[in-house]
Amino acid sequence: MLDALSDYLRLARAGAVMARHDVIIPEAYKSRAPWFARAAGSVLRLLPGGGARGKRPGQRFAGALERLGPAWIKLGQFMATRPDVIGVEAANDLSRLKDALPPFSGTQAERTLREEFGEDAARLFPRLGPPIAAASIAQVHRIETPEGPKAVKILRPNVEHEIELELRAMRRIARDAERSQSPEVKRMEPVAFVETMARSLTRELDLRLEAGAASEFGEIAAIDGYVSAPAVDWERCSQRVLTTDWIEGKSLTDPGALDGIDRPDLANRITRGFLACALDHGFFHADLHEGNMILASDGRLVLVDFGIMGRIGPDERLFLAEILKGFLERNYTRVAEVHLEAGYVPPNHSAAEFAQALRSVGEPIFGRDARDVSMARVLLQLFDITRQFGMHLRPELVLLQKTMVQVEGVSRAIDPAHNIWQAAKPVVDRWTRREFGPEGIRQIALNAGRAALQRLRKLPETLDRLDIAIMAAANPPPPPAPATRTPGWAWFLAGAVIASAAAAVAWWVVAGG
Repeated sequence: MLDALSDYLRLARAGAVMARHDVIIPEAYKSRAPWFARAAGSVLRLLPGGGARGKRPGQRFAGALERLGPAWIKLGQFMATRPDVIGVEAANDLSRLKDALPPFSGTQAERTLREEFGEDAARLFPRLGPPIAAASIAQVHRIETPEGPKAVKILRPNVEHEIELELRAMRRIARDAERSQSPEVKRMEPVAFVETMARSLTRELDLRLEAGAASEFGEIAAIDGYVSAPAVDWERCSQRVLTTDWIEGKSLTDPGALDGIDRPDLANRITRGFLACALDHGFFHADLHEGNMILASDGRLVLVDFGIMGRIGPDERLFLAEILKGFLERNYTRVAEVHLEAGYVPPNHSAAEFAQALRSVGEPIFGRDARDVSMARVLLQLFDITRQFGMHLRPELVLLQKTMVQVEGVSRAIDPAHNIWQAAKPVVDRWTRREFGPEGIRQIALNAGRAALQRLRKLPETLDRLDIAIMAAANPPPPPAPATRTPGWAWFLAGAVIASAAAAVAWWVVAGG
């Protein structure tokens, strides 16, 4: 009972803030609201800090979330990754959410270090400098060590408990919303949405996981060298503390960071660095804004803040490649078939009708110079079309497409003439050769061979089960009611076919194809 009361008080505060920002009762809909709601909204909008006039709904929503605190800011950032759910314009507005908050004191930071590292804190973290940057979840300090300067990220005091309470309130309103009869609300699946966001946020509260992501990404990025990541100092990491090498350089948010820089080369590095990690390894930095990019003094482009990462499997990579290729070749029927084959569009929709809708996305770009064609525009228009056909994308694929939009925006801000299609070509061509050339075919054969050998190893166990099934079919117990059983010969025949096929594939691979 007390939990419910606390949750509703938190939601009431959130509702008041959103009303002040014209999020709940926008001016355009004020005439349709009940008189008491109109009166409350008018009073709340008079209070300072609303800032709603002249802004789009997504901008007003972002302003309200910034005032509500860490969990709500993260909610908005997570919603910005789902243009398929909230719409393209709102997603773009929420992607600009500011994550900066006033820093907490150095005394509190040092207390956290003592709690995490005990007596070793003084040795590991000498001369903790003032905070360099403060966000909703953590802040960063610089320390000097015998091994060189380090960047130390420390969680805000009590942030875990604060976020736990806010998430509990969000879960409550999500459950209430899902009971509504609104088709649009049900399509958004609010309970699943909040749970997915909660899992992502919970992972951000364990900095050991971010350390692991930074380390893995650094190894992957080093293969091509387009981008890099600071090395993790594992001795100085814990659940609430993350330490990496300090990067001497300028953030791309610094107005003078690009002075004297080869802008086309830098834009190409950003695009290729993202695609090489995503396509070749299925692991990518999913928060690629200028604030997370540092141009090091030695010329390297270093990415930081690995709290939001994305993973995609081979099937998702192939899906993305096929839809991009289909649009470029104007093969809208194939693009529609790929969506249906992947199960992203419900089978009750006609492939021909879906292809017709996709044509409205592809035709405006046909015949235009590639540098005048925005990949972001193609993908976001695709979101709008597929939403009309009840499309439900897997979150990791949506995150990939959202990051592609972000990458294009940053690259073209650096170099307005940036041709993202041309920049991506070397990486995409390399991936295509590997996946569909001799190397790819050989890998497919090896994978098939491994799968076949695994089945062969299980063959004795499979034959034992077949033998039991045959005996059971020959001497069935009296059934309590008529039941249909698979005949023993069918089990035997199926097993024989599987075993023979597995043996043949294994022999072919071992023999060299």
